[in-house]
Amino acid sequence: MEKAFDNDLYLRLQSENILNRVKQFGDKLYIEFGGKLFDDYHASRVLVGFEPDTKLKMLLTIKDDVEIVIAINAKDIIKNKIRNDIGTNYEGEVLRLIDAFRESSLFVGSVCICQYQDNPSVNTFIKKLNNLGITTYKHYVIDGYPHCVEKILSDDGFGRNEYIKTSRKIVVVTAPGPGSGKMATCLSQLYHENKNGVKAGYAKYETFPIWNIALKDPINLAYEAATADLNDVNMIDPYHLNAYNKMAVNYNRDVEIFPVLKSIFTSIYGACPYNSPTDMGVNMAGFAIINKDISDKASKNEIIRRYYQAKVDYRNGKINETTLDKISLLMQELNISSSDRKCAEAALNKKKETNTESMAIELNDGKIITAKTSSLLLASSALILNALKYISKIDDEYDLIVPSIIEPISEFKTKILGKRNPRLHLNEVLNALAISAKSNPLAKRAIKHLKDLKGCQAHSTVILPEVDKDIFKKLAIDVTTEDEVYGKRLYSK
Repeated sequence: MEKAFDNDLYLRLQSENILNRVKQFGDKLYIEFGGKLFDDYHASRVLVGFEPDTKLKMLLTIKDDVEIVIAINAKDIIKNKIRNDIGTNYEGEVLRLIDAFRESSLFVGSVCICQYQDNPSVNTFIKKLNNLGITTYKHYVIDGYPHCVEKILSDDGFGRNEYIKTSRKIVVVTAPGPGSGKMATCLSQLYHENKNGVKAGYAKYETFPIWNIALKDPINLAYEAATADLNDVNMIDPYHLNAYNKMAVNYNRDVEIFPVLKSIFTSIYGACPYNSPTDMGVNMAGFAIINKDISDKASKNEIIRRYYQAKVDYRNGKINETTLDKISLLMQELNISSSDRKCAEAALNKKKETNTESMAIELNDGKIITAKTSSLLLASSALILNALKYISKIDDEYDLIVPSIIEPISEFKTKILGKRNPRLHLNEVLNALAISAKSNPLAKRAIKHLKDLKGCQAHSTVILPEVDKDIFKKLAIDVTTEDEVYGKRLYSK
């Protein structure tokens, strides 16, 4: 696939600027890491060529000086918030992040529970972390935050928060997702460090919004779509405009919090080292975009993908109608619609033709492949087999998996396991394909091309079962669905 983004250039520019920021301050630097640190799939979809683990690679260059603090909002624990791109709740994502950091030889110092509430779910998670040997700290809700600066900078504000003990020069504050309280954690630490006589600095490492492209650029609007449930709004940074007479894009939460940060720095240094929220950030992504046409197209596709996901989330009661309407408005701004997703149109047309649930996939060469639900296979399973046949140049008349293998699995599901649906899920079909490869050279050839499905776009006319969604994620296929359940049932698994 042609790239829109030079990842090597970005890594070099970003690393240089992070290290320069470290030198700017004295004893300690708190760096807020926005977005996903290990697997930033949003960035890789919008900025084609961006590698999901770029931030990790940068950290590894300075790992001996780095300590990780993970922030998680108590509200997200209570409502069991899910990270949709990998299907893990925020509690599980905290543990996954700790494992991943440790595997990369990065030191995780602690977990901070932001906006702590005395709730059974929250307390159970804290107890679990402590039992695993992970130090936890509690930060509390501050009335009037972020506007009541006097109260925030008092014993009833940040002073009430537990001081996070750290041992390294560079403290990276990250989180399982947006809105977790990373910035508030950093600011609280600056307040406590100052009381303890430690001169600490603060910076942001964030990819979106990109400050040096247009406010209504598709890339920045895609970020708004990704954070629609948080009510984030991209805006022109008024402080940057006033200080430099230059336009820069930031978002509302950073602009709102800037007076607090400025007051904290003024109390520590006598003056604030930053003239604007944009100054706080180290974001060189805009300088590494090498093909704007590709990034614009990818961003529009991402907004449509987010719209489909929002429809499903709304149906399941996870978001309100306002969130869905916001993404719809973003689509109107860019003059795009859900029908622009080619695989969605193809899947819906297939359903009309066959009068059964269907799927379609757009391959990386632009070819559209379709499939329908049959007596033995769900549409998702048939779709992957059909796609593999096309990529492997295998005629449709040949079976990759013979019915004599599929039928016993189907019978085992219904008669032994008591399942209602005899049709094979995607994981079952891939297992059967792997078994068939031992004796069927066509199946063996097809399996080798599974990697070629990475980055393809797929759509289902019904909400997929979790097991199928998980396989699509592992194959790195971006899948969307209609907000309907198979067979019009209220419950689907």
